[in-house]
Parts: sequence; structure tokens; C-alpha cells
Amino acid sequence: MTKIPLTRILVSAEKQEAIRSAVRAAEETPDGMRVATPADADAFTALVIDPRVSTPIYSLPKPITRESVAAFIDRHLQERASGEGLLLIKRDDAEAVAGYHDIQFWPQWAACELGGAIRPDLQRAGAGLDGAAAGFNWLFGDIGVDLICETAALDNVATARLLEHIGFRHKGEIESELPGGGTRPSHYWEMTRADWADAKI
Repeated sequence: MTKIPLTRILVSAEKQEAIRSAVRAAEETPDGMRVATPADADAFTALVIDPRVSTPIYSLPKPITRESVAAFIDRHLQERASGEGLLLIKRDDAEAVAGYHDIQFWPQWAACELGGAIRPDLQRAGAGLDGAAAGFNWLFGDIGVDLICETAALDNVATARLLEHIGFRHKGEIESELPGGGTRPSHYWEMTRADWADAKI
């Protein structure tokens, strides 16, 4: 298991608390993502039970059941209360979940990891880039992190291409910890606030 982020720059107590406060206060992002609640368990399960969504994502509970998803949502609400995590979802006009962000924060290093997925029928050229750009703007701007890290399975070529197109720096391979125990080899990338300011998005 490899502990992330790999880059760790300790920030002031004031900045740490500002990040925690921003996470606790988060309700909705500018692009319509909102905090998942227990009432979203059925709709979120319908999204992530699709193996096209869940198979590449190591951080989701396995096996995926309504009960494991409800516990996943509850854990993120506890993390939100401590300023260390958020689970955000976006519903479509039919109230189905169209996509989600799963964010882990390390306030002491002003860093976070952003994961998530878009429903397969909504995936199109530019959709992943648009959603990622909105998320990065919000994390660097509203939340106040200085570093975003990303991981992806070794065979997840689409994510690798997207991240490197945006300007993430590939830092090599790590062993990602699986929620149910064990590890998975993953590619690992980082982007700093300065990198994002220079990105051509």
C-alpha cells in the first residue's frame, strides 16, 4: 500500500482550518454536483452497480449492494463533518444519478484526491474534460487546496490520456488500498495550483 499524496508540504493551522471549514460548508458545486445524502442510496446504487462504472474504480465498496452503498454515503457524511471528505452526485431530469465525485482531503497538506465517474450513456467527447475542469476550478478556488492527486488502474487508458492532456504530472505507479482489504497497482498523478493556472483548458 502506498500512502498518498506523495508530495507533502505542511501548511499553516489557519489554512488547514479554512479547508476543513470549506468542506463542512460545501453543499453544491457550480456545475450542479451536490452532497449525497441517505435519500440518494437507491439512485446511487443504480449508477455504481453497473460494472462499466464500478469495475475501474477501486474506492467503491465491493460487493456493491444497497446496504454497502448506504454505508459508503454515511461514511462520507462523517468525513464531511470532519472536513476530510465529500461524496457529490448529480441527478438528471429523470432524477437518476448522472455522475459523482468522491473527494478525499488532507487539510494538513492542502491536498485532495478527486475520483468519480460519469454514467456510460452520458459519456461523450469533452464531457469528462468539462466535468474535470469544473471540479478542479472549485477545489483550487472555493475549497482552497494547493495540490490535487489522481489515481487510475494500469489499464485505464482513457483516464490517463485525459489527465495528461489537462496537465497532470505522472509520478509513477503506486499500490492503492482497496476498501475491502488488499491493494491494486495504480498509476499516480499530481497537479499543483501553479500547474492548473498554466493549463490550457
